[in-house]
Amino acid sequence: MKFVEYPDREAMFMGLADRLTSELGETLRMEATASLCVPGGTTPGPVFDLLSASRLDWDRVTVFLNDERWVPEISERSNAGLLRRRLLVERAAAATYLPLYAPDSAPEEAIPGLAAAIEPHLPISVLLLGMGADRHIASLFPGADRLTEALAPDAPILLPMRAEAAGEPRVTLSARVLAGAMRIHILITGDEKRAALDSARALPPEEAPVRAVLANATVHWAA
Repeated sequence: MKFVEYPDREAMFMGLADRLTSELGETLRMEATASLCVPGGTTPGPVFDLLSASRLDWDRVTVFLNDERWVPEISERSNAGLLRRRLLVERAAAATYLPLYAPDSAPEEAIPGLAAAIEPHLPISVLLLGMGADRHIASLFPGADRLTEALAPDAPILLPMRAEAAGEPRVTLSARVLAGAMRIHILITGDEKRAALDSARALPPEEAPVRAVLANATVHWAA
């Protein structure tokens, strides 16, 4: 794990956006396409704002989420809605977006089709994750109903996930897919999450799911 501390959040957002742009550009110079996998939530919003204006061949980039709440895109709880407002605009509007939600079905019914769409874009070229104070990443929550399956070496690409802390049912990429990304970045802010990250190193992934990706990750932190 590499840990990068920034003097303030603005510097972190700018530095991280530059890093992601550079890594996507590097991938596109070597490959025909690139995949970018990102979290929902409000914390990465400023990174998305900067990234969306980056000079990249966005029409060669496929974007998808780490996880999604099982709600329509019009819901204020939808991660996809956030992406469409903050990332898939300006130059980045040319990117291809792969949803992790399908209307008129339960997660279990939709997952085969959603996973089939993502599979050609693996391994993930550039992965950005957030982390909760409970040390969860994506929708891999401690105590979640299918966490053990999601952490297994032979886990499927996508799993439905339900947890008390999650609210709605979720769909999440498995730890295997996340840890297999070519470049992994974790964005965290504040003293509480830094302490959670520090303590995660001594815990098993079942208690600290972030452990599943830490070995090859760069953590970006600002108070």
